[in-house]
Amino acid sequence: MYKIKTLNNIADEGLKLFDDKFQIVDEEKVNGILLRSYKMHDMELPNELQVIGRAGAGVNNIPIEKCSEKGIVVFNTPGANANGVKELVMAGLLLASRDIIGAVDWAKTLVDKGEEVPKLVEGGKSNFAGPEVAGKTLGVIGLGAIGVLVANTAKSLGMNVLGYDPFISVESAWGLSRSIQKADNLDDLFMKADYLTIHVPLMDATKGMINEEKINLMKDGVRLLNFSRAGLCDDTAIEKALESGKVARYVTDFPYDKVLNMKNTICIPHLGASTPESEVNCAVMAVNEVKDYLENGNITNSVNYPDCYMGVCKVAGRISVNHKNIPYMVSNITTALADKNINIVDMINKSKKDWAYTLIDVESEITDDIVTELEAIDGIVKVRVIK
Repeated sequence: MYKIKTLNNIADEGLKLFDDKFQIVDEEKVNGILLRSYKMHDMELPNELQVIGRAGAGVNNIPIEKCSEKGIVVFNTPGANANGVKELVMAGLLLASRDIIGAVDWAKTLVDKGEEVPKLVEGGKSNFAGPEVAGKTLGVIGLGAIGVLVANTAKSLGMNVLGYDPFISVESAWGLSRSIQKADNLDDLFMKADYLTIHVPLMDATKGMINEEKINLMKDGVRLLNFSRAGLCDDTAIEKALESGKVARYVTDFPYDKVLNMKNTICIPHLGASTPESEVNCAVMAVNEVKDYLENGNITNSVNYPDCYMGVCKVAGRISVNHKNIPYMVSNITTALADKNINIVDMINKSKKDWAYTLIDVESEITDDIVTELEAIDGIVKVRVIK
């Protein structure tokens, strides 16, 4: 029986996928954890914990390196909430272009003006005019699941779309419209875009990537959208650009005190993935990832260990080994099995930066002494008998 703990509300459509081999519990010693935004950095990670499923894309709330060192595989759900975020980005694009929010707020001041309202409307509407997006250029930084949907939708609205992503995946490339233009570099994109939207993860290399130097390259009156992560933008630089008019409008899904007080800024309270459809999609994907890992040892969409798939085990035994990505590891593992007269039927070994994963099917049952032998190999952090 696998014990699963939920740290946030997870959609029932996902949880009901767990069969009688799984039990949802509220205790510390569990085999798997499901969560959304719960901050795990101060949590003790029990030795029994094997997998964490994040129902969403961002994993800043999870101690990734600590998990890697303990052989805990961390999954996320890329693309599951992509449509929900895409729709909000498109709304943000229109809000950035035309002062709809300001106009609606102003219209509310006309309550009880009676027959004067039509005349007041005609006299005041010019204060909220803004350009159409058709024919304008949208720069899309990051062409993952969300960026691709945003780029394609913007193209359907009649925009010229420039995309930039030096690490675009084959899957994303297949989904990207052929009419999306490729920017040779970020500076080229910054200089050409009338509107700019960011869809990259927050890491050391991307933190503050929209800064004063880059803003100076942009067109006067550029409109910026950030529905990815707050730290991608240098808010002091954006505030300065908003005051000068270099940036006409800034739309962000990450409000806090400084941003809320900035001129010409529209703050949306982190609604990107806040749709019932997104929550269900994320829950279903996370549960399926956790189940497949615990039952079969397969890894799909892990942020700390490599994707590794061998289907359902149909032989006597299967072993999964989480280990450091160092020389001779596969040789040491196979030698240890050979010394115990264990014949390997099939195996796969993959690596991801400092960490690697080996999945092995064998012809005989895996006994405790074999596990002990493998665990003693330098660099191995977790050995699990799946069957």
